[in-house]
Amino acid sequence: MATITSTDETFKKLISENKLVLVDFWASWCSPCKALAPVLESISDEIKECKILKHDLDSQPNIPTAEGIRSIPTLYLYKDGKHVETIVGFQEHSKISSVIKKHL
Repeated sequence: MATITSTDETFKKLISENKLVLVDFWASWCSPCKALAPVLESISDEIKECKILKHDLDSQPNIPTAEGIRSIPTLYLYKDGKHVETIVGFQEHSKISSVIKKHL
């Protein structure tokens, strides 16, 4: 399974329709964001119960502003539509996976 692109218009629907969602707030000019992309692709293949969304804050700024995103990459984990975890900065596969798995 691949990551899903989120927009300001689709964000709330995607969060509410899926039990567990990890949102990557990122930008194309951010080197750590680019380094994180293959890690998230791998996690999306490994943990099928969690949808992974990528939300570009440059082209879709309203949701990141509303969510209080102050640095990137920032990952927000939502469970049943509620924000339950935050991961800031590039993290290894094992760290991100362990955060997700404790909410399965």
